[in-house]
Amino acid sequence: MSKRGAILLVDDEEKIRKMLGRVLRGDGHEVVEASDGREAREALERRTFDLMLVDNLMPGITGLELIREMAAPDAERPQIVLMTAHATVQDAVEAMKLGALDYLQKPFEIDELLVVVRRAIEHERLQTENRYLREEREEEFNHYGIVGRSRAMQEVLKKAELVAESRSTVLVTGETGTGKELVARAIHDRSAQRARPLIKVNCAAIPDQLLESELFGYVRGAFTGALTTKKGKFALADGGTIFLDEIGTMVPALQAKLLRVLQEREFEPLGSERTERVDVRVIAATNRDLRQMVADGKFQEDLYYRLAVIPIDIPPLRERREDIAVLAEHFVRKHAQRVGRRFDRIDPAVVATLERYEWPGNVRELENTVERAVVLSRGPVLTAEAISVPGAPVSHVSGLPSLRLRQNIEWTERETVRRALESAGGIKKDAAELMGISQRAISYYPAKYRFANEK
Repeated sequence: MSKRGAILLVDDEEKIRKMLGRVLRGDGHEVVEASDGREAREALERRTFDLMLVDNLMPGITGLELIREMAAPDAERPQIVLMTAHATVQDAVEAMKLGALDYLQKPFEIDELLVVVRRAIEHERLQTENRYLREEREEEFNHYGIVGRSRAMQEVLKKAELVAESRSTVLVTGETGTGKELVARAIHDRSAQRARPLIKVNCAAIPDQLLESELFGYVRGAFTGALTTKKGKFALADGGTIFLDEIGTMVPALQAKLLRVLQEREFEPLGSERTERVDVRVIAATNRDLRQMVADGKFQEDLYYRLAVIPIDIPPLRERREDIAVLAEHFVRKHAQRVGRRFDRIDPAVVATLERYEWPGNVRELENTVERAVVLSRGPVLTAEAISVPGAPVSHVSGLPSLRLRQNIEWTERETVRRALESAGGIKKDAAELMGISQRAISYYPAKYRFANEK
């Protein structure tokens, strides 16, 4: 059976409206009825719909006029099907130009109506998926990007595959840069809901006052600047998965609302009195110790237990050094292809250097290091001179002092850190997020290069 949809049915003829409403509800759809354009406007301001099924000739605002009002660029609107008993080529063409997906000429058969409605609902679902999953199609990695031969990572993969078969809530823990988002993607991609959206939310990157509206959506007029009604991330993830990264940064007021979603599978958009239900799988992630936060009164105990139904902990890279070589090879291939260079092998001295380093930024820091080496090397062998990590050896390349290359690398590194700190107003935590490394890792650079004004 096709996925149900939320439909706004607009028709001034009560008998027809009631009959169509019964038919659509019988097909599993949620239907809100409006007798004219004014009521339709009010309904659209209160909530979001997947489809608006609207009659053309109505007293006051016609169907075409209502569609024209919704034709603003970048406006978030439902799919539109125009109904008319006076169909002309001009009516149909104008409706399509204004954004209508299809039209129905009265009188029409019930089977014809249901086919058009189901197609419109599916079209809306596909548009949503394309909007939020386009970037997921850009990269093709084995094991969904999780590379590792260590026993610890094989256990993580095995657990992720088992968890994917259920709908249980998952809590992924681990230090910054260990690959928590990749594990979430692997779980979703192996689940029965893999054809539905995986919606990702970085709770730490969104100001507290905006996070609620991002998660649950809002209706027009809910706050200053809310000029339209907007779906939240939970509504967009309906039928699929929502990934809540950095869940430990969520403020207590939002923790309570999230707990209700996990318990009841329902919420109210900001400014609305109407409850919306969702069928969504929640995967949360954090680099914080939530147990300690519960003990300190900073995280709700009930929410913690709701999130940690299935816990998955990803060990830091320094605890699985046997993965460093295979990860380095993977990243060399990945970035060499992107910059159009050929690398036949990695010098064993490079691997030895990488395996000695502690990697406070974990896999993300390792990838950044390898990418920088690939960009600054000519190939076909990746040598130690291109690697910029504490403890890397100094030698000579083709008779030229490696000091010059080292200086170039350090200049690139210094400028990258300096610009990140400048963009972040000197706040190391924000600069670390911009660079994709941990706050602990970025603390090393200001001392190394004697930066000032960092916080």
